[in-house]
Amino acid sequence: MREELILRSLWFEDNSLMIIDQTLLPGEFRIVKLSSCDEVAHAIKTLMVRGAPAIGVAAAYGFYLGIKDCSEGNIDERLDESYELLRSTRPTAVNLFWALERVRGVAITARPAGVDATKVAILNEAHRMAEEDVATNRKIGEYGSTLIKDGFNILTHCNAGALATVDYGTALGVIRAAHEKGKRVHVYADETRPLLQGARLTAWELKRDGIPVTLIADNMAGFLMKQGRIDMVVVGADRIAQNGDTANKIGTYSVAVLAARNNVPFYIAAPLSTVDMSLNNGSEIPIEERSHEEVTTVKGQRIAPEGVDVYNPAFDITEAELIKGIITEKGIAYPPYKESLQKFFND
Repeated sequence: MREELILRSLWFEDNSLMIIDQTLLPGEFRIVKLSSCDEVAHAIKTLMVRGAPAIGVAAAYGFYLGIKDCSEGNIDERLDESYELLRSTRPTAVNLFWALERVRGVAITARPAGVDATKVAILNEAHRMAEEDVATNRKIGEYGSTLIKDGFNILTHCNAGALATVDYGTALGVIRAAHEKGKRVHVYADETRPLLQGARLTAWELKRDGIPVTLIADNMAGFLMKQGRIDMVVVGADRIAQNGDTANKIGTYSVAVLAARNNVPFYIAAPLSTVDMSLNNGSEIPIEERSHEEVTTVKGQRIAPEGVDVYNPAFDITEAELIKGIITEKGIAYPPYKESLQKFFND
């Protein structure tokens, strides 16, 4: 498939999971074929596939790939092994655990019907989750686009676009929907150190879509807000506690504080599968720490002295009081979030 025909970050083909290797963008566009659970786990862990919704769907397919060649004699063992392997890949994005619980539940229900029925049930559920993700993102975009006025300048951080989902995106889905309605929008994309997802991925997506985008360094956001050049901020999420506290890519908290200081509305766009109602607040969200090399090198080129101490949390927590609203597929939740989010789950 040619690059210009690709809309999805992942899809299932030839009994394998196909992904765009996001570690290579924008310099190289490469489609990678993953044929085993081990390969899917590696792709998630190394950020070849990334973004909470995309991770969840990839894990569902990885769960199937872990048992696709099993017999009645070893399928139960492989179900457990695949589940544990995939769970161990990324600790923060709750969609991973939500997806694995869902496909494991389907597997348990189907097991009495035999090994073949179990395989079919798991694969069909993964397909269903992929299609649901696309539909969910479209709904998020529809609700979120109502917040955008013609001529808005919008700041976003990291990548919450088609590459972070199966297709369309959450935060970028909101922007895409407004653009599709004919609203003139202009996006400022934070570069998002240390892995530059904003520079490498968000700018790439928006350029392909023909949506005006300006790339800025992370430390420029506050100055633009002070100048009155930002009308709203919209970002994605990796896990949201019941009180609205939100884990997202490191640097999001700084943007939210700056937005509050400059009276710029700050929104989260995420599916309800990203909301973890079992957690009271953000202090209970596990924060993944990643390799020192992500900070000390860029594309293999060293930018810091050998042996320097490094702290590299992949995410931070934005407190609920800094968030104007949470855009979901059921509508926009407003404070108090425990009540408004629970209402969406009950509907």
